[in-house]
Amino acid sequence: MIIFPNAKINLGLHVLRKRNDGYHDIHTCMYPIPLKEGLEMIPAKSFGFTHSGIPIPGTSDHNLIVKAYQLLLADFPKLTPVAAHLHKSIPIGAGLGGGSADAAFALKLLNTLFSLNLKPKQLEDYASQLGSDCPFFIQNKPQMAEGRGEKLETLDLDLAGNWLFLVHPGIHIGTKEAYDGIQPKEREMGLKAILNDQSTWKSNLVNDFEKGIFNSYPEIADIKSKLYEAGAWYAAMSGSGSAVFGLFKDTPQGIKFPSHYFTFSEKLI
Repeated sequence: MIIFPNAKINLGLHVLRKRNDGYHDIHTCMYPIPLKEGLEMIPAKSFGFTHSGIPIPGTSDHNLIVKAYQLLLADFPKLTPVAAHLHKSIPIGAGLGGGSADAAFALKLLNTLFSLNLKPKQLEDYASQLGSDCPFFIQNKPQMAEGRGEKLETLDLDLAGNWLFLVHPGIHIGTKEAYDGIQPKEREMGLKAILNDQSTWKSNLVNDFEKGIFNSYPEIADIKSKLYEAGAWYAAMSGSGSAVFGLFKDTPQGIKFPSHYFTFSEKLI
């Protein structure tokens, strides 16, 4: 059985405060995009995980797909082994949620493959044990995220008809580095109110990580500027970066970046 985990972008990201547990309270909108990779699982004599495509650093034991299987196995000991293979297409460490998507889609695939009959809320509870962004990909639709990112609320937001142009310069930004560059603060205007008026997105819909990251990596700031120069009506860095995206009313034309950059463009439906 095969499934296709997709990436996400962040539309605004406010870092509100640092918590006593070391995490930060955030407020963001996550929106699924059609950049996908392939995850296949078939019955096997023993559990195994392989991958192709974009190289995945580290050992298999630390992969979230492996951890998703182990998490369900602990509660469903009669789960039989599978051979899992991931063809990696979503850039790693880009703020696109690729690893989180893999984990959530693995849970959904195992739920179907073994007829576990887990409801979406139950799957979200499992996903939250694997990572802050993982629960979003269970329902995989526009949602407001609060807390560490695990408290979700469905949002009536539709960008269908717009063109997405996504750029990843190959710069890996660690979570600690991203948070070191910001000063958490409360907001007078909530993110949901800003999202309601797309005409103000360019000036008001802000990703708090951008200022510090752009100071450290002017190359990433240049990508955002070039997307606006090319006609994007909105552009921003996704998550903690370093991927940057632009939204266009018409097909993006003549946008050129260095050959080692990863780029992706598709009309949203």
